[in-house]
Amino acid sequence: MPEQLVFAMEVFLNGLMAGVLYALVALGFVLIYKASGIFNYAQGVMALFSAMTLVGIMEGQVPFSHLINAILGTSVHHFGWHLPAVLAILLTMGVMVLLAWLVQVVIFRHLVNQEPIILFMATIGLAYFLEGFGDLMWGSDIKKLDVGLPQGINLWIDETTFNIFDYGFFIDNLDIVATIIAAILVGILVVFSQYTKQGRAMRAVADDHQAALSVGVSLSFIWVMVWSVAGFVALVAGIMWGAKSGVQFSLSLIALKALPVLMLGGFTSIPGAIVGGLIIGVGEKLFEFAIGPIIGGATENWFAYVLALVFLVFRPQGLFGDKIIERV
Repeated sequence: MPEQLVFAMEVFLNGLMAGVLYALVALGFVLIYKASGIFNYAQGVMALFSAMTLVGIMEGQVPFSHLINAILGTSVHHFGWHLPAVLAILLTMGVMVLLAWLVQVVIFRHLVNQEPIILFMATIGLAYFLEGFGDLMWGSDIKKLDVGLPQGINLWIDETTFNIFDYGFFIDNLDIVATIIAAILVGILVVFSQYTKQGRAMRAVADDHQAALSVGVSLSFIWVMVWSVAGFVALVAGIMWGAKSGVQFSLSLIALKALPVLMLGGFTSIPGAIVGGLIIGVGEKLFEFAIGPIIGGATENWFAYVLALVFLVFRPQGLFGDKIIERV
């Protein structure tokens, strides 16, 4: 088998795994948009905030320690204990549910039936607030996140592919675990959205707030539930990306890569988020492999956005989005 084709197969596999993670992030956007018509600009910052909270809880860090020490003149930073990863994840999930309830009570309860642009601006404000609040609460330094996930090259894949192709594929164990977890979560979310009573209620709320209220659907409950699910998705994404590259400000930028995914798949389609994520993940890796060396590399930074621009020109509703029909 030609050497370049073998290299392309390795790149393709890595692209698939990256695409599943992109799809997971995009699902957070889709779920909130389907339930409330809100494009949640804060989804990436929620991933950052959840990862920071998880690290802080695991390490026994005192919240707002810098602020407390500055006011009281103390030097307290840690409680002196460390929590197991599983318990810390459960506590962080509780924090994200509390955050979802506060978002509903403080912000969106007062914005029912408002224009989409008003709701969008509210999420922009939420994003900047969460980013500053997270820095104030846990500090802005880069944090190492270790929840016990395996890392490093998968030796079995390396040896197997070497025996077949005389070339060992470099596949990271963390990428494999992240892909499996993300795929399971994506499947659960699809089943939840399509086949459960709460999922149907979520779609009803998205279609018409007042009509959903008139048939007994609790708007507050649905919004808290959806923001809680989105917070859980953000936590999983934050764990995967944080374990890979550290918990830092750039973690919040993963949401920007989800935007082309949504443009390809459609803002209202869960299958579209999955397919769009895979297309972006595989496409950017293969494009960098095939075209990057010719034009100087670094194509992964812009390929997804150029592809999304093409879709906006020729098919603005995306692959699975509702067709846009305007009557004049």
